[in-house]
Amino acid sequence: MELLPLPLEVEEARIRVQGTELYFLFREDPATEAVDRPAMVFVHGNTGSCRWWDLVLNVPGHHSYALDMPNFGFSGAAEDSDIGLYADYVAGFIEALELTRPILVCHSLGGAVGLELAARNPEGYAGLVLVDSSAPSGLVTPEEHYPAIQLFRTNKEVLGAALGAVMPGLADPTRKQMLVDLAFGMDGDAFEGNARALAHFSVTGRLEAFAAPVLVLWGDKDAIITRAMVDETLEEFAPGIAEAIIIEGCGHSPMVEVPEQFREILGDFVARVQ
Repeated sequence: MELLPLPLEVEEARIRVQGTELYFLFREDPATEAVDRPAMVFVHGNTGSCRWWDLVLNVPGHHSYALDMPNFGFSGAAEDSDIGLYADYVAGFIEALELTRPILVCHSLGGAVGLELAARNPEGYAGLVLVDSSAPSGLVTPEEHYPAIQLFRTNKEVLGAALGAVMPGLADPTRKQMLVDLAFGMDGDAFEGNARALAHFSVTGRLEAFAAPVLVLWGDKDAIITRAMVDETLEEFAPGIAEAIIIEGCGHSPMVEVPEQFREILGDFVARVQ
């Protein structure tokens, strides 16, 4: 596997959470104001890893941490593929790093994890950014798609074609291959398990108490998440809490397709979060 060098000031580390070793990237801003502003925790999506975020961790005035959840990337395995279990690990990661009320930035399946965390602990986070996220009612994969999903665990070409379809704007072939290689190393049972977990996930009716700012980002060329799912997400929060930004011409993964635009949008949002 060819790993691209990490961007300047981004470092890597490991930490043990609930008996499982988790790999993560971090960038700690040396600016004084970063001490008094909430840290940012980045949660990847299905077949993802912390390397999906490495180009957007440079958010001035904030420390940033991006983990590989168990079953993904360079972290250890979990005993199951389950949104609630992944949320347990992310909460444990935040506790282990002694982060107070961080801002969660969550992509796709990671969005379901972020929604679960927000529902469980509505006062525990300073903000929530949902990037082409699962809807609060989950994301159902049609049964006829599961044979193809099973192929992902043994056929890297099929997996690569599927990932290419969800990040159509990523033009760098070396970076794309790195993300495919990392996805291919995901725990084999998690390929189907994660899809089943999203189908059974729901926080519908559990988000009204979450009062921190919420930003919903969506690429209008996303082949997985629909505009109706974006509207559903906005409606689950109390009035005035959540806003949406549509990124035109972008697919499911703006952090790798349009990283500069993504970082600008994220920076504008977190500048308003206390």
